[in-house]
Amino acid sequence: MSARADPDPQEAPVPSPFAADRLPDGSRRYGHRAVLARRALLAGIVAAGAGTAALTARPGGGERAPAGADPAVHDPVLQAPVAAGGPVEPPPGFSTSDPASPWVVVNKRHPVTPPDFVPPALATVGGKEVAALVAPDLTALLAAAGAEGVRLTLTSGYRSAGHQRAVHERAVRRDGAETAESLSARPGHSEHQTGLAIDFGSAVQPGCAVEDCFGLTDEARWLAERAGAFGFLQRYTARNSPVTGYAPESWHYRWVGADLVARMAERGVSTLEEFFGVTGGPRYA
Repeated sequence: MSARADPDPQEAPVPSPFAADRLPDGSRRYGHRAVLARRALLAGIVAAGAGTAALTARPGGGERAPAGADPAVHDPVLQAPVAAGGPVEPPPGFSTSDPASPWVVVNKRHPVTPPDFVPPALATVGGKEVAALVAPDLTALLAAAGAEGVRLTLTSGYRSAGHQRAVHERAVRRDGAETAESLSARPGHSEHQTGLAIDFGSAVQPGCAVEDCFGLTDEARWLAERAGAFGFLQRYTARNSPVTGYAPESWHYRWVGADLVARMAERGVSTLEEFFGVTGGPRYA
């Protein structure tokens, strides 16, 4: 990442694209609107040694237009181009370690920090709480599925560290510690704590909720084909299990934004770990 000059002391500092907004009562709210308002700051893309280009994402998943096009879209733009053969460094404000960032990487080696993190703003969609940043695309996804006769449900969204502890302990009692470790994250290591992860279900086959048979449902097939257009990445697959550290979960999707999903597909990469060069694997740090 290139060094930046110190700001002029006479000028107000440029806020982070993901800074919380201060409300009239003095509280702070980290909302989707704040992200959109700052999106223009991230439109420039600098390719080291390859000239300069500027791209922004356009609604519809992966289509791009010259910088200056209408920025009112739901997903953040990936500032740096995908470098062949190497990981991509996120632009400022799109950290892979800040749990408030849409590109945070949470796995067995990288826990949620701080451990008591709660998303700055939550919204309710489909009866489940999610990070407010996710709500517009999740709402659009559910509407699109319903319009096509696909009856998706949500079985899980945001989970506190305490909730995840209960989920993990229940898995250990049911399956034994070794099996549970491949199926359920320890508290503090779950993407659900960020509010960016969703577990989907089928209204037609409710018995397949968080079960392998969900992968055989029409809902799972629809998600595999269409979820990326709404910014959702199927996080745990059989192919990427050695990297993510978890067994396949056809129901578990993670919101990262449609532009990033498209960039990962262009490169043939299915994990955030590989794309950003972040360590993963089946063992806890």
